[in-house]
Amino acid sequence: MPWTWTERIPWPGITGILEILVLALLFHFTFQFFQGTRGAQVLTGLVVIVLLLTGLTRLFRMEALYWLLQRFSVYLAIALLIIFQPEIRRALAEVGKPPLIGVPAADRSLVEAIVKAVQTLSDRKIGALIAIERQIGTRPIQETGTPIDAQVSAELLATLFHPHTPLHDGGVIIRGNRIVAAGCVFPLSQQDQARTLGTRHRAALGITEETDALVIVVSEETGTISVALGGRLRRGLDSERLHRVLTSILSRSRRRLAQLSTSEEVLTDEEEDSHG
Repeated sequence: MPWTWTERIPWPGITGILEILVLALLFHFTFQFFQGTRGAQVLTGLVVIVLLLTGLTRLFRMEALYWLLQRFSVYLAIALLIIFQPEIRRALAEVGKPPLIGVPAADRSLVEAIVKAVQTLSDRKIGALIAIERQIGTRPIQETGTPIDAQVSAELLATLFHPHTPLHDGGVIIRGNRIVAAGCVFPLSQQDQARTLGTRHRAALGITEETDALVIVVSEETGTISVALGGRLRRGLDSERLHRVLTSILSRSRRRLAQLSTSEEVLTDEEEDSHG
């Protein structure tokens, strides 16, 4: 009796199945991590080129070209480290987060002070850039500005961004319920879609690509309120929606903040609400 095509496929065994599952999960989380970043396009292009060249060399038995591809793989690994340096640094920072125990959630007064200040700045069309530090520290960025160490208040935040103050042109960093630095220089995002944005919005995306900070931006031209998180930007928020986003993200327990994507879902929900 002739064998069917399914009978000719060797059974991988328990070890083989585990290896397939591990590789599938690895590829899934890798592409999920790079999704929405500049690295996603580069990674997709590299994978397509490598698979295409490998397939052609094996199909047409191009032994010399196949030998070159094997030798080139060593240099390709170094190139990947350089190309994906921001994404790798953010991934390592996520792995190296401190233990998720004993850190208090943001209280209501902090959210209300930020919302009040942002609404005032928006009404007056005064540009603002406010980063709220979470698990990943921002000390290198703080060092580019001026130390403050003051209790968060709506009046102080609004004053810091007033056009006639020395620190108005940089970003403010909040840790806990205190303003730790002002006039800070945030890294600019290099995403292709970010190149059409203003400097403040590119800076908001830039710091969220390297840390898990939550950033609020007020446009100087239009007064539009935006929120950046995880390399994504949500624009056109009003004070009520901003209050809901801040409360939903900052008031979560550290257990639920273990995954950055958990808090990114809040922005997705807001997008759906605005389109609904």
